[in-house]
Amino acid sequence: MNFQAKLNRMIAEKTPTPSVQPALQVRIVESTDIFRGQTEIMIKHEGVIYRMKITRQGKLILNK
Repeated sequence: MNFQAKLNRMIAEKTPTPSVQPALQVRIVESTDIFRGQTEIMIKHEGVIYRMKITRQGKLILNK
């Protein structure tokens, strides 16, 4: 089998591959489960304390 025939065979046998990799499953946590009725919590990450607050407009702010 010559090169062109081999190439044509490889192209014909190749199954299509998705152009986009499937996204990794990301865990979703409800803010109500984290805040438990409070408007401010402290989060310790790698030894540093962060403050997360719910604003009057219902947005989240994270401060170091």
